[in-house]
Amino acid sequence: MPDLLLLHGALGAASTLHPLQQLLEADFNVHTLNFRGHGGRQMPQGPFRMELFAEDILRHLDQHQLQQVDIFGYSMGGYVALYLALQHPDRVGRIFTLATKFAWSPETAAKEVKMLQPEKVQEKVPAFAAVLARRHQPNEWQEVMRRTADMMQHLGSYPMLTEETLPRILVPVRVSVGDRDNMVSLQETAWAYRHLPNASLQVFPDTHHPLEKVNLGQLQHELRQFFGKDAVLV
Repeated sequence: MPDLLLLHGALGAASTLHPLQQLLEADFNVHTLNFRGHGGRQMPQGPFRMELFAEDILRHLDQHQLQQVDIFGYSMGGYVALYLALQHPDRVGRIFTLATKFAWSPETAAKEVKMLQPEKVQEKVPAFAAVLARRHQPNEWQEVMRRTADMMQHLGSYPMLTEETLPRILVPVRVSVGDRDNMVSLQETAWAYRHLPNASLQVFPDTHHPLEKVNLGQLQHELRQFFGKDAVLV
């Protein structure tokens, strides 16, 4: 069976992808991983950065003796996948992104970071804080959130996927977004699609940003079609 790597989003972990993984295991040899600092994996000495997470993928591929792999990346995971394809095109087959934010600037980063204040999250959405605590233990979820905010601010000032770099990503890519996503716009997703030379664009109906609210049956169908042996870009 073909190998398929699933990449989680910011504040996420490999565990968040387990329901999707179970749906895909009949057709793919499915891999998942925790980026450093996530899902209980040891915190890196330095800050969270896309380069760091791309290194995590390369290490996983080497450990499993995979020269090349197809990738599904949710949210931040899609950004890391595309950055990896930019730096190491020989290690990536096809990429399918969902809810990946492409419009990074100091202004958009500031908007996102406002929602990443541990004290306010604990006060206003304690249930979510409890989920994060379980997801990242023994790491402190507050530290994961602070480092994620720092990463977003850095990305706002130094975006890696730009109108100059996207055209250099030649692997087949499907960029997708939910029509009700309040974090990622159709406009920025279409912008990325227009700058990727071998891409297709998909909009999932009645779909919000959180992976937990995505219709996994529909996503499974689209992934099987896109990554199938007879897959073609439309």
